[in-house]
Amino acid sequence: MKNERMPLYQQIQDYVKELIDSSGLKQGDRIPSEKELMELFHVSKITVVNALAGLVNEGLISRIPGRGSFVSSPKLDKTYADSSQPVVRPMDSLNVMEERDLIGIVMPSIVDYFSIRLLEGMQKGLEEQGYRSIIQLTGGSLEREKEAIKLLMAFGVKGLLVFPVDEEKYNEEIISMKFGNFPFVLIDRYLPGVETDYIASDGKMGTQLAVDYLWELGHRDIAICSDSPIQTVTVQERIDGYISALKNKGALINPAHIITGFSILDSQDFKDHALAKYIKSRMATAYITLNGRLGARIYQIAGQAGLQVPQDLSIVTFDDPMAIIEGLTTFTHIKQFEYEMGYKAAQILLERTKLEREQMKNYNKILMKPELIIRQTTSPYV
Repeated sequence: MKNERMPLYQQIQDYVKELIDSSGLKQGDRIPSEKELMELFHVSKITVVNALAGLVNEGLISRIPGRGSFVSSPKLDKTYADSSQPVVRPMDSLNVMEERDLIGIVMPSIVDYFSIRLLEGMQKGLEEQGYRSIIQLTGGSLEREKEAIKLLMAFGVKGLLVFPVDEEKYNEEIISMKFGNFPFVLIDRYLPGVETDYIASDGKMGTQLAVDYLWELGHRDIAICSDSPIQTVTVQERIDGYISALKNKGALINPAHIITGFSILDSQDFKDHALAKYIKSRMATAYITLNGRLGARIYQIAGQAGLQVPQDLSIVTFDDPMAIIEGLTTFTHIKQFEYEMGYKAAQILLERTKLEREQMKNYNKILMKPELIIRQTTSPYV
């Protein structure tokens, strides 16, 4: 069956294509199993997995974990061809990896300290137990997240660690994994009403810590800011914590201090931005931002408006926007223990992969306690 001048995975692909044509296989018909192809071509399992992944990329077949591979519908032909997501092509160099060792990781990006530390924790937890990871980045796109999950499952990963896109809509691929009892763990976010394993920092507690501290410093006009374009579960939980903390102090809630639904470009001149006008008006003396990047932007906006941090206004951020090495930062921030979160997520997933499908219940729902780290962007209100 071998042609020495053609890569092994390509020989398998050509064989399957010819089989589909010559046997008149239709949508939904099963093709030979991985074991059958291994025996037929005398190759390793990962070589077969690579070959089948390439056929999935072309839209010729679909793979269902635990069931096998099937001829796809013609309408799926462009599933990956039209994607802006980089596609991992089968490579002979992947033969050194065994399918049992593979875990998929899906993340929006790896550009900030939070995501880097989170990934480090996940990889450490996997490596300790002899597993390797394949990482797909979605760029914050729900469609690319769906494609990433499909691709990783086509590679035959044993489970997925997913930092889901913060969207109002549910990802159908995650729902499919849930009802198919495929092992996965959601990180930092969860799907309301859908029982899954997930681990996250307690966002409500985080904003309560920030409000309590700023209140002790004498601040009474405390704003909370989110540049998320939609009111997601993550955003709402943190706002709920903010409101709850102020109510506990008998304070009235000023809707003008809940600033959401805007966006700030990285290279933008901030002077005409609505947030800049708000900051310059000094309606608030302190700001809580729901991510570190936004905290850094407010710091810049304050400087352009002629205001000094923390003399004129205080800033508390979720996550540290500036740390390269842990502990070296100027921002007062809510630490979410992202390394520990990633490490624990890997442990949960690997335990889940050892269970039979009918045992997929009693999900882990872990909220890690955040910690307030006090640095140089906060001071008493005079």
